[in-house]
Amino acid sequence: MNIRPFLLTTTLACSSYAALAQANETSATSNQVPYQYGMPLHVAKVLTLPEPPPLECKVITADMKYIDNTGKPVQISDRKLSDACSQQNLQQF
Repeated sequence: MNIRPFLLTTTLACSSYAALAQANETSATSNQVPYQYGMPLHVAKVLTLPEPPPLECKVITADMKYIDNTGKPVQISDRKLSDACSQQNLQQF
């Protein structure tokens, strides 16, 4: 019995599954809008504000998921200083 066609089929199936998973991940994050100064948000309810734990004072990307006034879920990102910067400033005094 020749195993080569079986291995080729398995390899192709795995690679197409990985490509599909990557396409789903890309489309899930593509609806994230970068915040621009003066952009109206119309926030009705904030859902999440995930942020990595502040280990050092640096600029990070902050994400916010919220429901707007029309009931539509929106995801927005913005650059900001980590919370470690405010803690670091308090420790200096």
